[in-house]
Amino acid sequence: MKLIVITGTPGTGKTALAKELSLLLRYRYVGQSEIVKKGAKGISEGYDKIRRTLIVDERKFSKAAVALIKALQGSKTPPKGVIIDSHISHFLPMKQVDLCVVTRCSSLKALKKRLEAKGYGTAKVRENLDAEIFDTCLVEAEEMGHKVLAVDTAWKSPKTIAKTVTKAIKEQA
Repeated sequence: MKLIVITGTPGTGKTALAKELSLLLRYRYVGQSEIVKKGAKGISEGYDKIRRTLIVDERKFSKAAVALIKALQGSKTPPKGVIIDSHISHFLPMKQVDLCVVTRCSSLKALKKRLEAKGYGTAKVRENLDAEIFDTCLVEAEEMGHKVLAVDTAWKSPKTIAKTVTKAIKEQA
């Protein structure tokens, strides 16, 4: 079973790409919230009132994701592949992951607009813009040793990007 993780700064188009890709490849889509809900207690370490988000432990998230993948593999009709969508999915072990797709948004103006449209406050917008400027997810994915494919979501539709990623996956095979 193939495993593709989609990671990137919030607002860069991870979910839109992951859902398009799962349709194109006929892979099972798994979002971060599914892993947090199905995982062991303690994955979420509380709620950050300022950022208005759950605080998720990366190691516990990774363990829960691996357990979910094993459960899917052992099911009566296992999927041919799984796509995990999370800004921390790059913390999954390299040996488990076939490809790590990092979404990027080369237009900070567009990213800021997306984040504001999600209702993010000024501090959270700034924090995520900084993460994008410093390539945080990309650098962390590379440090984890993943085979990385970075895609720019600023000017192309998720469907177009998914086709490009699908082509790259087929070329790897």
